[in-house]
Amino acid sequence: MVQSYLRHGPTQAFGLICSVSSNAHYDGKFAYVPALEDVLVWDVKKGQMATMWHDTGHRAEVTCIQHSPQVGTFAVGYADGSIRLWNAGADTVVSTFNGHKKAVTALAFDRQGTRLASGSQDTDLILWDVVGEAGLFRLRGHRDQITGIRFLDAAESQPSSSISTQNMLLTSSKDTFLKLWDLVTQHCIQTVVAHRAEIWAFDMDEERDLIFTGSGEGELKAWKLDRDALSEGLKKTESGEVAKIISPFSSLPLSSKHRVSQISFHPTSPFLAVQSHDRTVELFRIRTVEEVRKKQARRKKRAKEKEEKGIMKGKERSVNEQEQDDDESLPIALTDLFTPHVVVRANGKIRSFSFGPNDSKANMQLLASLATNALEVYTIPPPSKSKESLPEASRLYSVDIPGHRTDVRALSLSSDDRVLASASNGSLKLWNLKTAACIRTMDCSYAICSTFLPGDRHLAVGTKSGEILVYDLSSSALVQTVKAHTGTVWSLQVRPDQHMLVSGSADKDVKFWEYERTEAASENAQSGKSLSLVHARTLKMQDDVLSVRYSPNGKLLAVALLDSTVKVFYQDTLKFFLSLYGHKLPVLSMDISHDSKLIVTCSADKNVKIWGLDFGDCHKSIFAHDESIMQVAFEHNTHYFWTVGKDKLLKYWDGDKFENIQKLEGHHSEVWALALSHYGNFVVTGSHDKSIRVWEKLDEPLFLEEERERELEAIYEAGMADTLNREEGAPIGLDGAPQTIQAEATGVAKQTPDTLMAGERIMEAVTLADEERAKFQEYDQSIERASKQDRIKLQPPPKNPILGAYDISPEAYVLSIVEKVPNSSLYDALLVLPFGKVVSLMVYLNIWAQEGWNIPLTSRIIFFLLKTFHHQVVAHRVMRTSLIPLRKHLRAALQQQKVVTTYNIAALRHIQRRQELDRTAQFYEEGLDEEEVRTRITEGKKRKRISLKA
Repeated sequence: MVQSYLRHGPTQAFGLICSVSSNAHYDGKFAYVPALEDVLVWDVKKGQMATMWHDTGHRAEVTCIQHSPQVGTFAVGYADGSIRLWNAGADTVVSTFNGHKKAVTALAFDRQGTRLASGSQDTDLILWDVVGEAGLFRLRGHRDQITGIRFLDAAESQPSSSISTQNMLLTSSKDTFLKLWDLVTQHCIQTVVAHRAEIWAFDMDEERDLIFTGSGEGELKAWKLDRDALSEGLKKTESGEVAKIISPFSSLPLSSKHRVSQISFHPTSPFLAVQSHDRTVELFRIRTVEEVRKKQARRKKRAKEKEEKGIMKGKERSVNEQEQDDDESLPIALTDLFTPHVVVRANGKIRSFSFGPNDSKANMQLLASLATNALEVYTIPPPSKSKESLPEASRLYSVDIPGHRTDVRALSLSSDDRVLASASNGSLKLWNLKTAACIRTMDCSYAICSTFLPGDRHLAVGTKSGEILVYDLSSSALVQTVKAHTGTVWSLQVRPDQHMLVSGSADKDVKFWEYERTEAASENAQSGKSLSLVHARTLKMQDDVLSVRYSPNGKLLAVALLDSTVKVFYQDTLKFFLSLYGHKLPVLSMDISHDSKLIVTCSADKNVKIWGLDFGDCHKSIFAHDESIMQVAFEHNTHYFWTVGKDKLLKYWDGDKFENIQKLEGHHSEVWALALSHYGNFVVTGSHDKSIRVWEKLDEPLFLEEERERELEAIYEAGMADTLNREEGAPIGLDGAPQTIQAEATGVAKQTPDTLMAGERIMEAVTLADEERAKFQEYDQSIERASKQDRIKLQPPPKNPILGAYDISPEAYVLSIVEKVPNSSLYDALLVLPFGKVVSLMVYLNIWAQEGWNIPLTSRIIFFLLKTFHHQVVAHRVMRTSLIPLRKHLRAALQQQKVVTTYNIAALRHIQRRQELDRTAQFYEEGLDEEEVRTRITEGKKRKRISLKA
């Protein structure tokens, strides 16, 4: 009988407010922030999470978030190169785009929200059709990661019908280049070497045609965009040089010399915000030309007054300076136009910021997502004329309670598995595991280990400074600070009989502590008895103690030392019993099974060893992880155990058969802590990525052979996709990368396991339909050849069970399979088809065109196949018999579509004219003058958008 296990699966992740992998977006009420592979939507006023955008089965980190001009639509880029369009109202994925090979680093929509441009670490720039859900083309030219993208839409003061302006794209990259692309010709028309260091951010002021770029050296430069040269195109000047569209203008001094990581103009107010790579965001107020002129006039007036009073130290002014003063058209410097307004100082390192709309008091809001797993919203006051009160940014909201500021270093569960305690450097938090809500937050120093004390009313925390902190959980108070050790407390455990606590430290001591009930000394603690620790005895060791463990029967005590050995002592007399020797690096954690027969140790040498406690023999040594193994623990009442390591993995093992049962991926950084349910129902892990994840035992059985096959299939599919994505005909270099000069503009294609599966499904459907049609065609031919008497005896062949179940024809079945392929993956799925299947598919395309079935999809497939397989189609004689009727039927179907579309457009225009006539008549009925009516009609009534939720 093959042994089966129960599968574990991820159920919830909490403790994360925002991660540092991506930027954040703020709309005045909700903050859309990255949380590793998810996007969290926070109500910053309430400090509560409104919803989570989670795509099941997708584990790549969020690297970029961009809001679309279309209401409620967001584009989210991921570390695996995919882009997902999310509907914020329904929390669902609208479409998925796959084209990049590395993480998406920049996204931008055009003004209508119909096109999306994406840049990546693979240096490629891709333009996507959002409506058609397809990639238009790929642009190559940058040599390093793309850091910013911007469509050059026409400013409101300029005619927006300029075709040249609407089809221009501006990109920046870490290769120090600023590139201007013409999307019509699909080529770069100007390259500007903007900085000596990498360009990390840029933004554009459309009203003044100024482009600001920020470098890694803390330099902020301004560039002038020449709209006239942009509209005329590439033309030579009188000197014979090509007119430059982007030209250098000036630079703006910053208070910080750190890397400029974000530049952003406020969408409605005259403000520019620049964030350097530290805790500050500098805001500049953009003055109008009138204000600058007034300032120049005041400066000139003061200079004249100083001259009259003789403060100029006898220097006479030249005639040229006087003429310059008299001239009203003095050149305006960039520092006059952009004046420092206020500096926002956050409580931690700022990862990104986002402007919110102005509130009722005309104060501007700014959201800062911090690298310390927190969100802060600041109010920016308007400029004041009084010089006495300088404007200061004040913090309005803060979201920081639902998560730790630093790594989660220790986890412990209460005896009833309802409360989880997590500790980090600076805070200790209690969580309700049922609701994943943070119910207590207490200050603590650098925590390394923790454990619940008997009764679950107190918690002991071992710190890096050698102290043991005892907390009263009901009152959230620190009731005792024990100066236990002179080195780091690496391990704490309560003795199985609940009467003693043992601690192991880097000062080479193992100390035993008894409990004592005392009067509550703290004011915050509840009145009555409080638990405290009293030192009972000490066990001196020869090296640093990294872990201590009692055997469940209470007879033995195991101590792991820095010299890579484990010493086992009798618990009562502390006499030496066994020495477990075999690890090459120190044992970081260990655990003893419920029957006290096995001890499992994990080490920095990436191995797990299983020992017998009777004689100290090593049963098995397993190479378990690719990095150091941080913690190990036995499951309740079994010989199954769990390990976590720096390779971001959680693994489940059988301690009797020495087999890996399951490998669980989910964390995005090294896993520090592990806590097991006392009833064997779930596992909790804490990581450097500041998230806490719960993995519950499911009812689904797991067989080791099937699990290994599934892992091999995943590796094979990933390898197949990588092979297909390799540039065709490109020689492979020593590093495995294709070595060739690539075209500047190419098509967009990327094979993924999903597209491979979709292509295989189409092939299976075509094969099934061909067999069915051939079978019935043979039956029809035999009917024609047979006599009348034989025809009665001939029975029709049985219908395919699949077609019989759906009760559809073979042609309709193939169409139904093709329609299920997402539009964004259709072309990649068709590339999987061999040419033989393309010939068969052409027959079905002809039938679909003849019947008028889904003509838009039929046309897309025909044009793509003819473009892709052009050489084979031309050389294949049989294709002529398929293409001639296909041309006839498709033209007829498209003509019918054209008639329907023309009729619909005419009907819509008629409805529009009727609506305008009714509105004009309504204005005249109100008794307005003719001029007022015309102005009201041209302005139009702006309708307020509201979102309705069920």
